Amino acid sequence: MRTRPWVAALVAPLALLSACGDGTPKGEPSGPTSSAPTTATPSPSESATESPTEPTDSASSPVLGDMAWKDVPGSPEDETTVSGKWRLTLAKGGAKVDLAGPRPTSLSAPQGWTFSHALIDGFYVVAVAEQKVAEQPDRATIIDLRSGDQQTIDGGSTPPTTTGGSWTLAGGILTHATRPGGDYCLAFVDLLANRSDQGPCAGKRHGFSNVVTTPSATTALTFDSGHPSCRTPALVSGTRFEPLPGVEKCKGFDGASTESGQVWSVVPKEQRIEAAHFYADFGGGQVDLGPGTSGSLVWCGDAAYFTQDPQTSSDPARLIKATPDGPQVVFESQGTGNAFLGSPRCGGRDLTVSAYAEAGDQQVVARVG
Repeated sequence: MRTRPWVAALVAPLALLSACGDGTPKGEPSGPTSSAPTTATPSPSESATESPTEPTDSASSPVLGDMAWKDVPGSPEDETTVSGKWRLTLAKGGAKVDLAGPRPTSLSAPQGWTFSHALIDGFYVVAVAEQKVAEQPDRATIIDLRSGDQQTIDGGSTPPTTTGGSWTLAGGILTHATRPGGDYCLAFVDLLANRSDQGPCAGKRHGFSNVVTTPSATTALTFDSGHPSCRTPALVSGTRFEPLPGVEKCKGFDGASTESGQVWSVVPKEQRIEAAHFYADFGGGQVDLGPGTSGSLVWCGDAAYFTQDPQTSSDPARLIKATPDGPQVVFESQGTGNAFLGSPRCGGRDLTVSAYAEAGDQQVVARVG
């Protein structure tokens, strides 16, 4: 069974920010996000994706809620994301990224570098390599799924990349951290329109992480270097971060915003920063979605999803869909008790989940939206 990595991943951004003398984060936190470019983007159904053909049907694949899951070929130790007829795999350890589909491609990390992110949205693939000693800005290789053409975004791009930070890809819009003039900011790259822009910047001794992009808005977790840190899920509005309404002050973590409402989480106990409680408001008042894992919220298709650890020794790990009527369980791990799910990965209209348990690890995908 795989060892869960989330504790270090969640705590590291705050530690890096506290240790930085000028107040600008140097690792996972990323600068606030500005409004995404207004260029209309086609839906994934108009792009290079079709119904998933690579995952194999399995008689044992669970069917929960309204989602039919299929097994994803390959080892659950490797992080695979399905997007229609494409399958993108980040090898364990980050040495390789493999794209399976109509035009198979394999990328190997240069010596002294590893791949930290492998993203796919039905239009593009983005494979992000970071230097092990973090002396040079990240390098992102971008593959156009329609043509196979490749390009690179790095420290010489406008806006330039920086070391570490959040990377997201949705609907042809790529976001990444940038550091123009020393400020720590968020950059937007409209890959479909070949246009880029700089978003908001983090204030002194402030940072951001957990960027989530929906069809209508971008949100990020903003925080300061206090002990404990004051964390605020915020909506990107032009060049500013605006706190999501209704979130308990300094206790928030996840956030996603749409035209019809929002989903967010708070951390009740600072000693257990990985354990959050999720809520939603879709216009009819606050809905209690129950406990979940901090940092696991993802938007895919037309809904938000997050993971939930076993609440008792007889419970499985669960994937929860946020609905106006409350939480809906859409996937459960094979094992109970000592089990967890990796963060869900969206590939346009396909949602891939990795489950780890003593009863067996698995990687599955379902069509959403």
